[in-house]
Amino acid sequence: MPQDTVQMLRDRGIQVTAQRLAVLNAVSARPHAAADDLVGDVRASIGSVSRQAVFDALAMLTEEGLIRRIQPARSAARYEDRVDDNHHHLVCRGCGRMVDVDCAVGYRPCLEAAEDHGFTIDEAEVIYWGICPVCQAEPAVAGSSA
Repeated sequence: MPQDTVQMLRDRGIQVTAQRLAVLNAVSARPHAAADDLVGDVRASIGSVSRQAVFDALAMLTEEGLIRRIQPARSAARYEDRVDDNHHHLVCRGCGRMVDVDCAVGYRPCLEAAEDHGFTIDEAEVIYWGICPVCQAEPAVAGSSA
């Protein structure tokens, strides 16, 4: 793990552990992966580690703002390390593939709700749904009305 990642954890007062470093590396290497997939990646990286230790690290790193948790409807939570902007996601109804979609640049209509109910809005979460090009090429998916 790069020294800047170790320093980033220390700067936030977070104890540096092999599990936390492996989780950060796994999320960085495979954005939008589900927690169960990340467990396998962490185990491949550092050997024996409990599923709960990985889930705990994911929760703590999310709470600290170092990674982001995304949970589209009817889907397992997924994680990414792109946390420095207000971007959105596009999810394929066929295979579940998720990709980043940048928020509007300049004027941001997604941050202006029709009614804010007194809230100060600083982030919007938008998920676009559709069928990816690979699934569109498959006759069974392309012909469905998902």
